[in-house]
Formats: sequence, C-alpha cells, structure tokens
Amino acid sequence: MNLLSALILGPVVVGLLLAGVRSDRVRGLIVVAAAALATAGTLLVVVSGPRGPVGSAVFAGPGAHGLMLGLEIAMGLYILAVGVRGRQPWVVGLMLAQAVVMGWSEWTMPSGPVGSAPLFVDEFALILALINAVVGGGICLYALGYMRGYHGSSHADVPDRRPRFFALLLVFMGAMFGIVFANSLPWLFFFWEITTLCSYLLIGYTGTAEARRNAFRALAMNLAGGVAFALAIAFAAHQAGTVELQALLRQSPAVALLPAALLCFAGITKSAQLPFSSWLLGAMVAPTPVSALLHSSTMVKAGVYLILRMAPVVAGTTAGLMVALVGAFTFLVGSLAAITTSDAKKVLAYSTVANLGLIVLCGGIGTYAAVWAGVLLIIFHAIAKCLLFLCVGLVEHRMHSRDIEAMSGLILNMPRVAIMMLIGMAGMFLAPFGMLISKWAVLKAVVDAYPPLSVFICFGSAATLFFWVKWMGKLIEVVTPRETVGHEFAPGEAIALYGLSAATFLTCLFFPLISSAAIEPYVRSVFGQSASMAPGNVVIMMIMMVMIMLFPLSFINYGRGVKVMDAYLGGANVQSSVRFMGAGREVQAVTMHNYYLREFFSEKGLTRAGVLASALVLAVLLLAPAFTRSAPASAAVPAPLTSLPSR
Repeated sequence: MNLLSALILGPVVVGLLLAGVRSDRVRGLIVVAAAALATAGTLLVVVSGPRGPVGSAVFAGPGAHGLMLGLEIAMGLYILAVGVRGRQPWVVGLMLAQAVVMGWSEWTMPSGPVGSAPLFVDEFALILALINAVVGGGICLYALGYMRGYHGSSHADVPDRRPRFFALLLVFMGAMFGIVFANSLPWLFFFWEITTLCSYLLIGYTGTAEARRNAFRALAMNLAGGVAFALAIAFAAHQAGTVELQALLRQSPAVALLPAALLCFAGITKSAQLPFSSWLLGAMVAPTPVSALLHSSTMVKAGVYLILRMAPVVAGTTAGLMVALVGAFTFLVGSLAAITTSDAKKVLAYSTVANLGLIVLCGGIGTYAAVWAGVLLIIFHAIAKCLLFLCVGLVEHRMHSRDIEAMSGLILNMPRVAIMMLIGMAGMFLAPFGMLISKWAVLKAVVDAYPPLSVFICFGSAATLFFWVKWMGKLIEVVTPRETVGHEFAPGEAIALYGLSAATFLTCLFFPLISSAAIEPYVRSVFGQSASMAPGNVVIMMIMMVMIMLFPLSFINYGRGVKVMDAYLGGANVQSSVRFMGAGREVQAVTMHNYYLREFFSEKGLTRAGVLASALVLAVLLLAPAFTRSAPASAAVPAPLTSLPSR
C-alpha cells in the first residue's frame, strides 16, 4: 500500500474503529493520533511524494472495482431504505435514477472500468489535501471538548451518539482525501457519495424533526448532483472512451464539454450554490464541528474543487458562462441575505455560500487568472471560516445564544474568543488578508473575460463589508462593565483555535511563497502561463500585515483593569450610563442595535429570486453542450497577463 492509499483508507479504518469506542479518554487519544498522522502523511506527500498519475494495487488491483460496486450498492440500498421509511419520494426517485444510470454505464462500458492510474497528484490536489488534513484535523480536536460539553449541559436531552459522530468525522476526512487524489471517475464518484451519506447522518445527529427534515433536504439535493455525476461518467466512457479525469481533460472540447458540464452541475449542488443553497443553511441544526467541517474543509470544497478542475474545458463556452452566472448570482444574493439576519451561524452560512459563489464564478470563466484567484480563495476561506464557526460554537455554549445582538461587549466577557473572532472576520474582508487579495484577483479576471459580471462582484463585496463591520462593532462595543467568563475553552478547543488564528496570519504573510510554490505551478501546467502579484504590491501587503497585527494585540489585556466611562448622553444621564432623562421627563434606556435593512429586502424574497434566476441558468447549462460546440481553447483565454497590475 502506497502513502496515498494509506491517507485515504487510514482515516476510514480509524473511523470504523471509533464506532465501537465508548471511553472518552481512549477516543481522545485515537482522534489526536489520527489527526497528527493525517497531517504528517500529507506533509510527507507534499515534500517527497509522487507527482502525476499514480498506480495503486488497492484501487486498481484484482477485485477492487467489484468491491467498490458492492459498497456502492450497499450505500444505495441504505439510502433507499431511509427514503422509504422517511416518506421522501425525491430521495427514492433520485437514488433509483442514479442506480439506473450507473448500472447501464457499467453494463455497456466499452473500456476498462478504472484505467491504469486510479490516483493523480498535482499541486492543486495537495492544496486540498493539506486543507483537509490541517483544518479537518483541527475540527476533530476541537470536537473532543465541544461534544463533551454539548451533551453535558447545553444539549443534555440529545442522545449521546459520540462514537458514531467521531466515526463519521474520520470517514468524511478519508473520503475527502479520496476525492482530491482520485483520477478514476468511478472512484471519485464513490468517495463523492460517501460524503453525501456522511453529511446526511451528521446533519441529522440530534434526531429532532427539524434535523431529520434538513438532513433529507441535503441528501436529496446532493443526490441530484449524484445523478449528474453518474451521467457524466456514462458520457465520458461512451463518447471520450475514458473514465480517467486527466484523460478527459485532454480530450477535444467538443468531446469533453458535455461530461464537464454535468460534472459542474454536480459541483454546484455539492458547493450549495443557488438553487441548492438551502441544504447548507439547514445544516446549522447540527453541532458546530459539523457546520465547520461542511463549510470549510470538506463537503463544499469538494464541489468547487471539481468545478475548477473542469475550468479548462468550459472556458469560453456557453456552459462556462452559465456556471459563472450561477456563481455571480449566488455571491450577490448570499451577501445581501447575510445583512438581513442576526443569527451568527446563518450569517456565516450565507457568507460561505456567497464566497463559494466567487470560486464557482472563477471556474466558469476558466482563464488562468481566474483559476489562480479561485484556488487562492479556497485556501484563505477554509482557514478563516473554520475559525469563525468554531468561535461561534463556543459563544453559543457559554452564552446560550448565537444572536449577534447578544454578543455586545464580548471583548469583556470572552476576550480571547472575541480576539480570535476579530482575526477571522479581518481575514474575510480586510486588507491585507487573503480574501481581499483574492477578490481583487477575481475582479481583474472577470474584467478581462466578462466585464458585465463585475457588477455582481462590486455590489456583493459592498454587502460583505456591511455585515462583517457591524458584527465586529458589536464584539468591541462596551456599554457597562462585565464579568469575564472564567473558562473560555478546553485544551482541544484551544489547540484548534490558536492554530487557526496563527494560520490566518501566516497564510497571508507567506502568500507570495504559497502562490509561487503551489498555485502558479498548477496553473502553468494547465494553461501554460500563470498570474501573480506585482512585487510592489507584495511589499505594500507585508507592511500592512505588520501594522494590522497590532490590532488584536491591543485587546490582550482589555478585560483586565479596563475603565468604563459613562456615556455623555447630552448631560441627561440618570442612574447609570445606559439611562437618560427623556423629553417627557421619563427615564429612557439606551439601546444600540445593528441595521438589518429588512424594510428594503427580505431574506425569503432574495432567496426566491435567486433560486428562480439560477434555475433558469442551470437549464441553459445542461442544454447548451447538446446544441453548441465550444470555441477553440485559445479563444477562451484573453490577452496574456503575467501579473496583477501594481497599484
């Protein structure tokens, strides 16, 4: 067994072992060891592992394909059973459709089932593998302490299913390794379906009616993507004569466009783009580690990974433009919807959907500059968003609320958590952090390829600025002195939070190195050229990075010995700094609330309009390859761009 096979199968085996472990101490040791080994193994592949197509006796040996089919049939039967038992006709129908397509494809497949190289390693795969190992491993460590408190106090009424919970987390991690390293489309589809099943089980963890309803919604929407994926395999086998991902990308655009469009559709469902975004919003009912896992390191990243892989095929085509439009609509609608809610988890969910829309937009444009920006977005978003989800989970535990208005003065109540949240939010939109750099690169790529789409980015980015700034203001708002929470987080939670906070800074600090060592070689290998930042901008970014590090450091001792002065209130203060004498000689209380602009647009109205528009666009996406031929590959790329312009 080679190292890649061990990375894929190792977490799965450990996860199955954890399903029978009841002891907290033993479970903790196993999870820590598994996370450490996954990270070490991934780093070993990065430093000295193979590159290009990789053979594997495990995934291409005698009986491997039959074993995979047997496991797929078992998963399909289980999904059919839960669909029938839960009276979910969409789940049953989509599962049967998927089974029919895969059965027909297997029966009539003209070539070998998996090809000679079931695995493939390049810089893009390694980036996703590192995110899965480091961020996913950190989530597992965080979950050890979090789930103990989850069942101990805040959700004592929920049955304790922690053995199954941690088993699913590790199986999820192994399946994600399989997705990023798979070259065989049938194996990629197999791991894809494992993540679908795991997400269903994790979202429904609490067993409440709401959790079951949202879990079935996630299952149905991802099964719709699974049907498209199965059709893509069938068309690739019969039209292109191959079921290898890299071989498909080398085919002429006329041959590869239809399978690529179907794979993009599958990626859109997995990455929760409109009209399928509701499944990710519904996943908030699950414990916080599940939300963090789905939003940052695994599930949704698998979708955008596949779309960016297809970028060279769909670039310059009607199908590519439709993919870009779906991403643009999702970015704008998600950003505007985030303004209207005070639920912290929902704001993070809408932000995730919106930022994934930017990555999908990059994949639809398909130029080298757009793909460079899309990969950059994946890296920075995974780290900062995971940090924010884990912090919000702790706040919800300690304060029994995830309402942003209830987080007023959190810098006094939970100073360390508040500082980490400020770091995560800064990482999402402030200069010189990576998300802002990435959006700048996306805007440049869009202007070069499809200038009208820049309108979506401009208005969506303005909304992004609005909802992040008002949340940051709530955290540092001080109205009255408050007591500090004595115990902010457990050891496992501390490791994850401090590690992610440091990673947010370090990825920005070493961004030029990350780009030159990992992103640019991948983009150059696909397009023959790459994008990068001008040297002058790198220097400016470094100076800003040093300056912005002073911001969180200034709050380290904020909760100790801070002197809170009374507000002026026009000299009419009464009793305290939060009461004043009104015009009618009545004592009035001072209240401060954020703007949510609900009088201008509603969350439901925005979502409904976005679903309608994106559904029409997706219809064109699926029909376009059947009636149009793509432009030559050279026509998909605008004039050479050796670097992003210096300011």
